[in-house]
Amino acid sequence: WTFGGGTKLIVDLVQPTLSVLPPSRVELEQGSATLLCVASGGFPSDWKLGWKVGCSSRSGGVSDSLGVLGKDGHYSWTSTLTLPADQWRKAGSVSCEASKNGQTQPVTQTLNPGECSE
Repeated sequence: WTFGGGTKLIVDLVQPTLSVLPPSRVELEQGSATLLCVASGGFPSDWKLGWKVGCSSRSGGVSDSLGVLGKDGHYSWTSTLTLPADQWRKAGSVSCEASKNGQTQPVTQTLNPGECSE
């Protein structure tokens, strides 16, 4: 960013670390599956979280939090994806992606439903 008379501010980009938590057994028995993506340690605050089921981007059933600034000067965010339980079981993979404008490669964490114990 450049300000006023040409003062330039250089902001270091820090990729967040992603963790994806699977739905609970109780929730699956009730016919629903909510996955939680936790992104932590990123900077600056404008990283965006997104979901893919298989190879398709998913926007329905998604709820995102605002970034929270930690004492270390880095941000954390969460996103949830809610699917019907049968769609979760049939999905080959479910991925959470953190992306930032101008960055070519998103940070990705993937869960394979078959590898999760119910």
